[in-house]
Amino acid sequence: MTPAGARGRALARTLTLTLTSGLALAAAACGGGSESGPSGTTAKTSASAAPLRTHGSTPDGATVTVPRPGRVPPPSSPTDVYAAGRPGLLSPVVRHDPARVYVPATNANRVDVISQRTFRVIRRIPTGAQPQHVTPSWDLRTLWATNDLGNSLTPIDPRTSRPGRRVPVTDPYNLYFTPDGTRAIVVAEARRELDFRDAQTMRLRHALAVPDCGGVDHMDYTADGRYALVSCEFAGRTIVVDLRRETEVRTIELRPGAMPQDVKLSPDGKTFYVADMASNGVWLIDARRWQLLRLQPTGAGAHGLYPARDGRRLFVSNRGEGSISVIDLRTRRPIAKWRLPGGGSPDMGGVSADGRVLWLSGRYNAEVYAISTVTGRLLHRIPVGAGPHGMAVWPQPGRYSIGHTGILR
Repeated sequence: MTPAGARGRALARTLTLTLTSGLALAAAACGGGSESGPSGTTAKTSASAAPLRTHGSTPDGATVTVPRPGRVPPPSSPTDVYAAGRPGLLSPVVRHDPARVYVPATNANRVDVISQRTFRVIRRIPTGAQPQHVTPSWDLRTLWATNDLGNSLTPIDPRTSRPGRRVPVTDPYNLYFTPDGTRAIVVAEARRELDFRDAQTMRLRHALAVPDCGGVDHMDYTADGRYALVSCEFAGRTIVVDLRRETEVRTIELRPGAMPQDVKLSPDGKTFYVADMASNGVWLIDARRWQLLRLQPTGAGAHGLYPARDGRRLFVSNRGEGSISVIDLRTRRPIAKWRLPGGGSPDMGGVSADGRVLWLSGRYNAEVYAISTVTGRLLHRIPVGAGPHGMAVWPQPGRYSIGHTGILR
């Protein structure tokens, strides 16, 4: 998207916002073990073909447990924030969830559901206007479609892929959760706010205005869960938010014309990576001193960031040139570039539970890409609704979700 087009999108949302009150959460609807496909056929619920563990240890001793909301779960490993996300290490909460990909078709006002076993769309879920992301809840029991122009959230039961009643929420472009599981953070991009809400009822608790963060979009947290680094797409900067006090505490300038997008913390917790669509690369920011280190070029339109399950590589989707760059997280340098045959617009998604497939939406091509994380080969190109954006690959290894399309720790 061009800067002018993106600003127009934000302005359109601003003009269509309506204030909501009396927010109450309705329980997600539950269904049986089968469901109708988009053409009316019946598709059986299917689990991943590979066996997935619900308990076990990583090489450095991390185990999967089910945390309780109210306190920040202790780190699974002192040296790896993604230790609980090793291949197949699933929480008991999600062990029976079928392996699917939930694709918000932003311009079609629906979520398309893809079976990871058959690589076919098996269900289409109506949502509110302009769903932007599908976000796992902190407790991993609900997937939330963020209906940006619809001013609502659509809950989806990941066991059945069936939606519940929409919850009124103002301007939900993106969605995150505090590490203690008590608060949801609705990224109200057009309003330039981070709205802290009750994680269960979605009732507004505190609206944090961030007027210096035009295009507030994505974030990730420090290893201790105390601070968030937040990207400001139209302001050429990032900001630091104290999650405990719900206040902005620092600004980190990138460069004029920068358009920061996705944010990811390195496994060792020392460095934030920030994709920059206009600078065609990834910024490195010291996660302890909050110092801008350098720009690492990757490709045109760098957009989404996804750590491999082994914690050694970072996949960067270069939306403007139809490629994926692979960064070695030890050297912090690119080691490979995979180009999609015939081009494409790889945007956002995630890595399969077994770590073998990188799933990415094709934002401007109405398709989804399934890519081998070993060879970079395109395995499948799947047609979906127009404008596929922040899709969630489910289930994911890990103990709890801090949001976006599935940042699990």
